Amino acid sequence: MKENSTSHRLLSLDTLRGFDMFWISGGEDIFAVLAKVTGWSWAVFIAHQLTHPDWNGFRAYDLIFPTFLFMAGVSTPFSLGSRLEKGVPASDLIRKVIQRGLILVFLGVIYNNGIFHTEWANMRYPSVLGRIGLAGMFAQIIYLYTGKTSRWIWFAGLLLGYWAFMMYFPVPGCEAGLMTMECNPASYFDRMILPGRLHLKIHDPEGLVSTIPAIATGLMGIFSGEILRTDPAKLSQNKKVLYLIAGGVVSLIISQLWDIVFPINKNLWTSSFVLCAGGCSVLLLAFFYWIVDVLNYRRWTFFFVVIGMNSIVIYMVGRYIDFEYTAEALFGGVLDFFPEPVQAVGGVLAFIGVQWAFMYLLWRNKLFLKV
Repeated sequence: MKENSTSHRLLSLDTLRGFDMFWISGGEDIFAVLAKVTGWSWAVFIAHQLTHPDWNGFRAYDLIFPTFLFMAGVSTPFSLGSRLEKGVPASDLIRKVIQRGLILVFLGVIYNNGIFHTEWANMRYPSVLGRIGLAGMFAQIIYLYTGKTSRWIWFAGLLLGYWAFMMYFPVPGCEAGLMTMECNPASYFDRMILPGRLHLKIHDPEGLVSTIPAIATGLMGIFSGEILRTDPAKLSQNKKVLYLIAGGVVSLIISQLWDIVFPINKNLWTSSFVLCAGGCSVLLLAFFYWIVDVLNYRRWTFFFVVIGMNSIVIYMVGRYIDFEYTAEALFGGVLDFFPEPVQAVGGVLAFIGVQWAFMYLLWRNKLFLKV
């Protein structure tokens, strides 16, 4: 860990990153518990949205993972673009890009299997961090070595190419175009080429083949970052917001039309899913940018910024630190004085509070995990 420079950072981006990570670090449990102990219809609805569909379809919880990858793309024009403009050649930057991607793959393997804890044959190699690392790495390579028009061609090619592959490649024993777990081409190739075990035995939601369309998710972030980085003299902040909103809406419309023939499916990261999740991510970015950086309403952001500045840490640390034990030790005795529903909700809030306090200590001491 080392101190991280905060220069040229978008506060809205750090806030959105923290907001995104909040839901997988305990936020979803608040509504799951509320729905269980109260039966309130609105809590039940939100709790349902904070779960994944069995296969096809889209719920709010499906947005968390792609939004994190999307935000890695948003930061690219700021981190790499500024260096390119200063005359740093792409060949000098690509080493860092590849290094970051491979480190995330390595961290993902550790997250899944521990260190020397699982036999090689039983290890799960695909991971959330691995997909972010690989897809983000290739999206950044495209950014470094192509112009704006070529990036859009890459974007369209990835989505259309993946659609054609999934629809027309004949899996042995199956009809072409079947999108079941057993018969889709992405899972078929993963079963043949990936070592170790797959998360669902015959399919892995973070498999290697479905990482290819995820590159397009990273590119959507890059396109959005290029809009935000445009000189205010050429494009005002309000117009930037409008451009993002327009892009997000168009993406969502296309995704719904494509869903008719190529279902929205997070497990397979289908092209329609890229556009659906990407459209939602663009709209979220527009909202956060407008509130935080345009209207300058910033006091409320602190809670999320503390999480967002160390997003990889908050994702991994739960595997190694028992925050639930600490929360029970500190607050369990007090909560015993309250009715059971209050205990249940209070336990979740205590768990979140202990995690956040840990993240605050890192933030307060300017300790950030920088990959």
